Amino acid sequence: MYNAVRVQLFIAKLPVYIIIQKPGVCFCLCILYKMGQGKSQFTEEELQDYEDLTYFTKKEVLYAHTRFKALAPEKVGHNKNAKLPMAKILQYPELRVNPFRDRICKVFSSSSDGDCTFEDFLDMMSVFSDNAPKAVKAEHAFRIFDFDGDDMIGVSDLREVIERLCGPELQLADSELQQLVQNVLEEADLDDDGALSFAEFEHIIDKSSDFTQTFRIRL
Repeated sequence: MYNAVRVQLFIAKLPVYIIIQKPGVCFCLCILYKMGQGKSQFTEEELQDYEDLTYFTKKEVLYAHTRFKALAPEKVGHNKNAKLPMAKILQYPELRVNPFRDRICKVFSSSSDGDCTFEDFLDMMSVFSDNAPKAVKAEHAFRIFDFDGDDMIGVSDLREVIERLCGPELQLADSELQQLVQNVLEEADLDDDGALSFAEFEHIIDKSSDFTQTFRIRL
């Protein structure tokens, strides 16, 4: 028989138990993780697939899952790809303050209702990451601003965009709002049909030097 000394350490905020066993003069160090902690919920193959399909590394994918899990620990702990209601997703700090938060959730939701699985959330974070190409960001921005889903950004869409950007603090008169919409159309509506196609919207984005910096959500 021999004595065992248990020492509890904390590595990356996870408790690690080191058992020092002393049979004679031999020392055997065994690192035991608490069951279920410190172990990835993903296989190496799954992580590779996510790395291939997003603009994230495997390490970033795991970190994204940590952030997703923090929104509903018990639910995601039992099901790594659990679907969370939009109300939960909107608790994510940078989404909570975004004037287009509901539209962002609906665009990336695989069920189009704003509820998101981890894969929906990962896709969202990937598109809003620094590594996503400008063209990919532009495509999703267009979908976010296309409130009525007719594949055009029309007058009603532009009014909604401007009102959300102004926020409740800055109430514009209807005439002021209409003038801003008209200014946008005069600048960007190249075929004078009263709405912006994706090509016209992309033309605006191409001229915007800070678009990729503003269309960003950090993990």
